[in-house]
Amino acid sequence: MKTITIEGQLRTEHGKAATRQLRSQELVPGVIYGGAQEINFSAPAKAFKLLVYTPNFQLANVTVDGKTYRCILKDLQFDKVSDELIHVDLLELVEDKKVVAQIPLKFVGAAAGVKAGGRLVPKMKSLKVKTYPKHLREQIEVNVDALEIGGNLRVEDVKDENYEIMNSPRIPIVSVVTTRALRQEEAATASAPAKAAPAKAAPAKK
Repeated sequence: MKTITIEGQLRTEHGKAATRQLRSQELVPGVIYGGAQEINFSAPAKAFKLLVYTPNFQLANVTVDGKTYRCILKDLQFDKVSDELIHVDLLELVEDKKVVAQIPLKFVGAAAGVKAGGRLVPKMKSLKVKTYPKHLREQIEVNVDALEIGGNLRVEDVKDENYEIMNSPRIPIVSVVTTRALRQEEAATASAPAKAAPAKAAPAKK
């Protein structure tokens, strides 16, 4: 799994004034929790770009005061006016402690319904799972080969013995729908006049 490296500085001063000072230096305050102790730190805004501005699920190795913490991203705060990143929450991974994470979905295979002229429509981009850190991965693969036109795969159809899936089981995650071209073809077939039967020859006059 891809891992981002972030070099941070221990943050000893708190409050609005200290936070403004950090941001004036293009530093972003953050916190690492979930481990033996909570770590308050700051790091350059550009150090977070590869972790924050991506749809991918990634790990972060954050070094603060000579110690490295293996983390996942949990929460972000952006400035309401400038839309700049202003705070980051990270969760430290502890091997014997389960974590909750959003893992992206990847649909693999060729749906039968798509081969028949339908269109694959993803309904969800990720699933919320609870698992041990050793089972975390970049994505959950879902095979769509058997999905027919009008059919759905739901959360409950995703089976993984290492994950406790937290989403409601009946929510659709992907569907195959009828395309406009296929609807038009079906409509044209339904409205076409039946082929006239050949006329019978009139009997010859005697």
